[in-house]
Amino acid sequence: MKYKLAIFDMDGTILDTLQDLTDSTNAVLSMNGFPARSIHQVRSFVGNGIRRLIELAVPEGSSPETVEKVYKDFLPYYQQHCAVKTKPYEGIISLIKQLREEGCKTAVVSNKADAAVQELCHQYFEGLFDYAVGERTGIAKKPAPDSVFEVLRQLGFKKEDGVYIGDSDVDLATAINAGMDCISVTWGFRDAGFLKEQGAVTLAENPKDLKEMIL
Repeated sequence: MKYKLAIFDMDGTILDTLQDLTDSTNAVLSMNGFPARSIHQVRSFVGNGIRRLIELAVPEGSSPETVEKVYKDFLPYYQQHCAVKTKPYEGIISLIKQLREEGCKTAVVSNKADAAVQELCHQYFEGLFDYAVGERTGIAKKPAPDSVFEVLRQLGFKKEDGVYIGDSDVDLATAINAGMDCISVTWGFRDAGFLKEQGAVTLAENPKDLKEMIL
């Protein structure tokens, strides 16, 4: 086994959350009288936390007060609608089970609000992760390494013991900042060409590839 711990990003890596993120974004934009965004636009907006998603989704030139209002509308709305169309990527649940059967610990690190991370882990991956952390007070969001370090601390591992798995440039930067190996997946919100441009050197095209890279 190459790694004792596999830390997964959530959106675009283990869960296809794009449609629910798009629907929730457009719901709160509509509440505030703003035009909707396409799913392709929202795909490009995600990865740096909910506030950044809202900053990019509201009309250009919107005031900080407007951004704050839409952001505060989004949080409770998305918490209630985060699992309407969301689903695990094909083969992911089987992969995680296989990793755990081989003795590899598993965890989630996400820039999604912590309440949503816990709810989605409970709904789709009950018993499959040893620890999960989302955006919460006192832990800087990715690409800061704080959330990764929190996982290592909670589970008693060194950074050399684990690998970080994600689908974006933010995930690459997070792994670098944590001093940890990184595997970039190509089925998420960023394609292989973009990831390579950002410096990705180890890419997985499917969960089977990922299994072979971890075990």
